[in-house]
Amino acid sequence: MQPNLETTGFNDLDTTHFLHFIILIDDLEYNTEREHLIIPEYGRHLQKMINHAKSRETKEERNKVAKAIISVMGNLQPHLRDVPDFQHKLWDQLFIMANFDIDVDAPYGMPSKEEILARPEPLKYPQNHPKYRFYGNNIKTMIDVAVSWEEGELKEALTFTIANHMKKCFLNWNKDTVEDDVIYDHLFELSGGNINLKNTKEDLSDASSLMRTKSKYGSKSNSSKKSNTTNKKKYSNNRKRY
Repeated sequence: MQPNLETTGFNDLDTTHFLHFIILIDDLEYNTEREHLIIPEYGRHLQKMINHAKSRETKEERNKVAKAIISVMGNLQPHLRDVPDFQHKLWDQLFIMANFDIDVDAPYGMPSKEEILARPEPLKYPQNHPKYRFYGNNIKTMIDVAVSWEEGELKEALTFTIANHMKKCFLNWNKDTVEDDVIYDHLFELSGGNINLKNTKEDLSDASSLMRTKSKYGSKSNSSKKSNTTNKKKYSNNRKRY
């Protein structure tokens, strides 16, 4: 069925130009209908070049086309030419885009599909599920070190340092005050009963002193910023104007 020129709006075009226009429309391709791009970074034209190389009948022709393709791939990434084994990488990518179905004489040999597509083994993440997460994972290591020490002043000092750190972590998690007995119970539990401060007469640091360091450094930085600002103002006021 021939199109009606009067109804299509192409009255000013001759029949030849109109038919050429129809042919161009018929040749249009949608990406959804095209072949899947294995490495999209190289584009569809390079994929067609590889398909063309696969269709060559003689190995000599395939080698010639493959070397030309490698040259084009190298020109697309000039910043990587000085990288070691860059040519090896290009040949591997050529085989990948050819779906490992091309018979050419590669200088590095043809890689195996299983080796290229092999997935790395998943990383083994530490499966730590502490009962009291607000203390963190390192607190158990600190407690184990304290347990391993011999009895004496150093162990006692380390034990109270750990207890104060636990109290500070607890206050960071819960802003309300916490009794020392709660910290002692948690320390006794986490140490497996090896550290017992329940009967001690010494108190831990109070909440205000434990949380003071954060505000102290914060106020220090703020005061330094204010002093810098005032110095700049003084300098700008004292600067001569010509």
